[in-house]
Amino acid sequence: MLGATGSVGRSTLAVVRRHPARFRVVAMSVHRSVGELERLAAEFGTRELAVAESSALNGRPDLQAAGWRSGPEGVVELTALPGVDVVVNAVVGAAGLPPTLAALQAGKRCALANKESLVAAGELVLEAAHRGGGELVPVDSEHSAILQCIGSARHEEIHRLILTASGGPFRETGAEALKTATASMALRHPTWEMGAKITIDSATLANKALEVIEAHFLYGLPYERIEVVVHPTSIVHSFVEFVDGSVLSQMGSPTMELPILHALTWPRRPPDPVLRGFDPVEISPLVFEPVDEERFPLFRLGVNAGRAGAAAPAVFNAANEVAVEAFLSGRVTFLGMSEVVAAVLEALEGRSACDLQEVLQVDRAARRRAAAEVERIGA
Repeated sequence: MLGATGSVGRSTLAVVRRHPARFRVVAMSVHRSVGELERLAAEFGTRELAVAESSALNGRPDLQAAGWRSGPEGVVELTALPGVDVVVNAVVGAAGLPPTLAALQAGKRCALANKESLVAAGELVLEAAHRGGGELVPVDSEHSAILQCIGSARHEEIHRLILTASGGPFRETGAEALKTATASMALRHPTWEMGAKITIDSATLANKALEVIEAHFLYGLPYERIEVVVHPTSIVHSFVEFVDGSVLSQMGSPTMELPILHALTWPRRPPDPVLRGFDPVEISPLVFEPVDEERFPLFRLGVNAGRAGAAAPAVFNAANEVAVEAFLSGRVTFLGMSEVVAAVLEALEGRSACDLQEVLQVDRAARRRAAAEVERIGA
């Protein structure tokens, strides 16, 4: 369990608690929450532990003596342990790429909640899975829905994917009002409980652009056959349209625990005492709307970066991470985030990303340029 104390990590461990005979937590990592990792390790009997931020172990020689790993390399080491069958990667941001590659190269199932891995280095991730025999199973509710809808269908039978977006807290907010939107407003998501970064991405619809890129690599469809609609209640998680005109959707309450359980047990469906229960009358009516790309320019920027290919998706991802952090700390405005990302994409246009080293170099360059743009644009 990589990223054990984040929103996906907590949801995963909640699922594990309900299925003690089915799952055992062999290894866990956190970013820097040492005390929380100690508590979770005691609860689950987990001995293989890592803290991504090495400095968090300063002053704790007892933990170092007990074999706790530290730093990004310590997190990566967990993925190849012989007792591990499934790696749930819920690390936030581009830092999740090396563990994804390592897990797949080690032949593990990677239950992927870190969409940035595929966005920044989709080709490399697919190559790692092919080379190492690993299995990539999505945790995102939208991509889990697509996986469930496709079932045993062959690739040539799939015509189109339609991902749904809640529209976030600003779905009905006018363009003028978005100029003064605050972080506290953006963090009030109407249907999902998530971490701060992904919640802001949902407010800008950058998250949906990242998911379009992710779907392109997961399911091998060109971008012109991947669409997005706004669905405010987040009941329908995605649609798949087949070449015969049939359309299948996957529905469920907006909880991450369902796609997490599915990723852990796919293609089986074990019974769960909490996730059962669905009232069609209660969820009616189901509403769908087009995406307003003028009010949410980060969506368009992200999808266009995916279409451009090469290093553009990695640049978009890195610049967006810096812009979100700046918005949360009050250094740029809500609309200023898209200005930052657009400027970085223009400045780094044409970069290549053929191997991990190039991807990491592009990521660093995009972050440096984004930081400079934040200073230039300001709040």
